This record gives sequence, structure tokens and C-alpha cells, in this order.
Amino acid sequence: MNEQTVVLVTGALSGIGRAAALAFARSRARVVISGRRADEGRALADTLRSLGAEVEFFKADVRIEHLARDEARGCRTKDARFP
Repeated sequence: MNEQTVVLVTGALSGIGRAAALAFARSRARVVISGRRADEGRALADTLRSLGAEVEFFKADVRIEHLARDEARGCRTKDARFP
């Protein structure tokens, strides 16, 4: 991967989602993370940036359909590379 790759990791604040976000950041992908807890999300974004990644955090609960749709729309608005 490289800085042209954009990935969205939902549930990024813990467990497999956090591990995936860290791995993508280390591979120099642009990482978009989401989770329900804003303070933890901002802290993880800072951690990923310290690894050299470009990061966006969205506070979202993807269990709620319209919020998941809004998150995807926000990703596309911020970065045209996001499908």
C-alpha cells in the first residue's frame, strides 16, 4: 500500500478494528477511522499520525444505517479517491 490507498476502518477503537487501523497506518495508507467514542477516536488518530499516516476520524455508530451512510458520504466529500 501507499499514500494513494484510502481505507475506512469501522469499529477502529478496539480489537480487530484497532489492529487493522494500526497495520494500515504502518503501510502508509490514508486511514479513515470511525467509532462511537470521540475522545478515544481522537487519541487513536493521533497515534496513527505518529506512525506517519494521514488520518481522519468520524464519530459514528455504523449499527444505525443513516449514520453509516452519512459517514461514507463524509469520506467521499473529504477525499475523491474514496469509492
